[in-house]
Amino acid sequence: MPPSISWGLLLLAGLSCLVAGSLAEDAQETEASKHDQEHPASHRIAPNLAELSFSLYRVLAHESNTTNIFSPVSIATALASLSLGTKADTHTQILEGLGFNLTETTEADIHQGFQHLLQTLNRPNHQLQLTTGIGLFIDHNLKLLDKFLEDVKNLYHSEAFSTNFTNTEEAKKQINTYVEKGTQGKIVDLVKDLDRGSVLALVNYIFFKGKWEKPFEVDHTKEEDFHVDQATTVRVPMMNRVGMFDLHYCPTLASWVLQMDYLGDVTAIFIMSMEYVEDTITEKFLDNFLKKDYTGEKAKVHFPKLSISGTIDLKPVLSSLGITKVFNHEAELSGITKDAPLRLSQALHKAVLTIDERGTEAAGATFLEMMPMSLPPEVKFDRPFLVVIYEHSTKSPLFVGKVVNPTQLH
Repeated sequence: MPPSISWGLLLLAGLSCLVAGSLAEDAQETEASKHDQEHPASHRIAPNLAELSFSLYRVLAHESNTTNIFSPVSIATALASLSLGTKADTHTQILEGLGFNLTETTEADIHQGFQHLLQTLNRPNHQLQLTTGIGLFIDHNLKLLDKFLEDVKNLYHSEAFSTNFTNTEEAKKQINTYVEKGTQGKIVDLVKDLDRGSVLALVNYIFFKGKWEKPFEVDHTKEEDFHVDQATTVRVPMMNRVGMFDLHYCPTLASWVLQMDYLGDVTAIFIMSMEYVEDTITEKFLDNFLKKDYTGEKAKVHFPKLSISGTIDLKPVLSSLGITKVFNHEAELSGITKDAPLRLSQALHKAVLTIDERGTEAAGATFLEMMPMSLPPEVKFDRPFLVVIYEHSTKSPLFVGKVVNPTQLH
């Protein structure tokens, strides 16, 4: 085995087909389980995940004014599971880069929080599809430490696969097949290149598909203008519906804020004023907004039907958060294996987001609601906007992104 070996870490966020979900609850509850539901471990890490979401968003927004989408849950889960095999400054940088104050939050609480988060998100539910997965692809000549394998399996529900990394084409195919299957064919060919000498790949995905609580009518979708910037206008299929919406104008953000629920415990939040939002939105703002009980507003809402994707090289993004040593020859990953020194050679993240009228599973659905007789205001999401897909029971942002051009695939 060569004296220096690079390790490719592949971080994957899967699909959000905007339409859906709530998490099933057991019919029988003990007092202990009720207490766990009131104070679940995942809630202890929820503020950190939310703040990480907006930290990552600001970095990406300032790097490029293009459409992008990512999953904070996916990125954080992959890095937290990786931290189990790190030591010294490499270890500290990862956890502090994720936003944890290690003098206030114990590492046990951090990992228990992620464990509960994954258990909850993967709980079977008939109203939506929401699954996550972590795959460890290990070179057949490399022996991982038992403790690392056990911890990653028990806390992060990972699967381990023996891989021949000397055959890069076969290794890529094995990894990409795992991802494609986990995301039901929505993400293909995630890994296009593997560094020669790679011996270990950690792949994380998240897949979400559901149904709007209040669907749009397909027949009402018409092509309309979307203003990318002052000089650029594109034509997009624009959904529209007259109804009662959780819609209000926020003076602080100087923007319309629209909240649309799925059939259950997931909510989509859309904020239109991009320039101000990118510098000011925080975890506290999101938390305060979600706590408010807005009365429904009668409105005619126009919203673009879209399918976008984003592929991110996380190395520069994570470096801006102070996570640097894991990528260089100072990396301390001896908690993973004693066979050879490792470093992180690749950190890739891909997400796909689809928003349509109702989703394929609700093709015959009809929705009726009572409304006042007055003429409704008309609100058009016809310029760049921020989107947050939020899961209530874990208080977790599943997806965050900005839509600059709905016709743009990044």
